[in-house]
Amino acid sequence: MSSEPDAGIYARESAYLERYVQVGVASARVLSVSFPATPEEDAGTELALLDRIDAYLEGEAADFSDVDVAMTMPTDQRAVLETVREVPYGQQVSVSELAGMTPELDADAEGAHQLVRTALAENPAPLVVPDHRVRDGPSAAPPPVEQRLRSLEGL
Repeated sequence: MSSEPDAGIYARESAYLERYVQVGVASARVLSVSFPATPEEDAGTELALLDRIDAYLEGEAADFSDVDVAMTMPTDQRAVLETVREVPYGQQVSVSELAGMTPELDADAEGAHQLVRTALAENPAPLVVPDHRVRDGPSAAPPPVEQRLRSLEGL
């Protein structure tokens, strides 16, 4: 995202999601992705990432793993979110599988499953960090958005 603006809030309406996609950026890193009914009053619309999200929502297989997301959470939760970014478009994993894929987590440990669920629920950038690809875990996106993202990818 080196050509992206350094900071700001950007939003575009998505007919597919029936709401806006809003992205917060600081220091040229994504801080947040949200799906409000109405965007922030001062939100800009010109952001290359929003162009990519538009293409994705129109059915183009997309990989956002190159997008620099500010991961300002505990290290173990960051590891979970970095791992979920590796789940390819159109594929899904379970909470247990994601725990097993995440370095230093035991797929069979209930504590690891809870950590995965917490990380997914607190994901600052749903869609870009595709928590909707975890079939039995929570998503930080609102349920209607999560369902549409899953449907879009055939999950």
